Amino acid sequence: QGLLARISDLLLCRWTCRNCCQKCFDCSCCQTNEDEVEILGPFPAQTPAWLISSQNEEKDGDSDNTISELPPTLQDVSPDRRRSSSDASRSTYSLTRRISSLESRRPSSPLIDIKPIEFGIIGAKKEIVQPTILRKTYTPDDYFRKFEPRLYSLDSNSDDMDSLTDEEILSKYQLGMLHFSTQYDLLHNYLIVRVIEAKDLPPPISYDGSRQDMAHSNPYVKICLLPDQKNSKQTGVKRKTQNPVFEERYTFEIPFLEAQRRTLLLTVVDFDKFSRHCVIGKVSMPLSDVDLVKGGHWWKALVPSSQNEVELGELLLSLNYLPSAGRLNVDIIRAKQLLQTDMSQGSDPFVKIQLVHGLKLTKTKKTSCMRGTIDPFYNESFSFKVPQEELENASLVFTVYGHNVKSSNDFIGRIVIGQYSTGAPESNHWRRMLNAHRTAVEQWHSLRSREECDRVSPASLEVT
Repeated sequence: QGLLARISDLLLCRWTCRNCCQKCFDCSCCQTNEDEVEILGPFPAQTPAWLISSQNEEKDGDSDNTISELPPTLQDVSPDRRRSSSDASRSTYSLTRRISSLESRRPSSPLIDIKPIEFGIIGAKKEIVQPTILRKTYTPDDYFRKFEPRLYSLDSNSDDMDSLTDEEILSKYQLGMLHFSTQYDLLHNYLIVRVIEAKDLPPPISYDGSRQDMAHSNPYVKICLLPDQKNSKQTGVKRKTQNPVFEERYTFEIPFLEAQRRTLLLTVVDFDKFSRHCVIGKVSMPLSDVDLVKGGHWWKALVPSSQNEVELGELLLSLNYLPSAGRLNVDIIRAKQLLQTDMSQGSDPFVKIQLVHGLKLTKTKKTSCMRGTIDPFYNESFSFKVPQEELENASLVFTVYGHNVKSSNDFIGRIVIGQYSTGAPESNHWRRMLNAHRTAVEQWHSLRSREECDRVSPASLEVT
């Protein structure tokens, strides 16, 4: 189109005519007859005139060599055909040399780095190719900064406790020692645990830790086979002594192979009538480390426990609602491992059930009192009239007390189920009952303290 375009074509394109500075396949001066055109491969069909050199200059020097290099079949043909073939060969050879010389003189084109294009089939299993992301290199300081030391704190069950002897543990913690024995009865398939005595128990300490508020403890021992802590047993309470003698024997019905996989846990607890019982110390012993059939006696030093207070116990309840009759049926089935309130004879527990509509107490009922046990069986049913439109605003408060003749009853534990539930398990039980009309729904519940219930449930504040 212009002078610069023609100059660029002349410099960069090898098919530019030198006479008219146009592309050779467009100009008129480079057009030849069809007889003069010879197709040599990936070149234009019409050979430019400037590429065909003078054949007369090289005819004398190359004619003999060219003829001698011809195959025998061409040497036997007629002179006319041999002459035309020789001319064609010389033309081809001359054109090849000319092109190679031009290639060497042509300026090199710039290199362009083009990444290969990847093609894929779009189908059900489409793989998304993401660009490579440079990852940050973390230094040792950045790496250790991610650790949270509180998650790796050591407690009394850590491995360093196993490396200490009983004398070292006793001098380090000064919690006393416990004497007990174990033996497995192969004839009757049960494990026998005998709690004999304890000695040198520490005196009770006040809550602020500043002074001793009592001279002696009221200890007892809880026995369980880990990992099952629910089905535990406990000894009687020994009054005001730091060297109690128990001499009590307990059996666990468990297969021998299963007993070898369990860990015996003995927890020494200080009885406190006016608050939760405090844990003095514990002893744990894997039963796989001892000969259960032969049996044996051990004196073990007490170590601190991560659980400072004893659980209050569990209560098994059954709920059922009849929409047509508008009746809410409650079954108090049983309780287990209740907190002991009587030092001499365990506890005399009973359960009080109170119906609260919104924030108003409407009905109160209670079970019978079970004498001298911490694992009572009730199997008592109660029915409350609750219309269906008022069911969503109803709450049931269950409180376990220990009967006391001389003074007011001893509080053991409480839960609230309904509108103002005291936790997720209670809310789940109420929701399951609403979704299963005319069907009884049972569930175990862990008892909570009065302070915890009053803090999370307004219905607990409305009852006594």
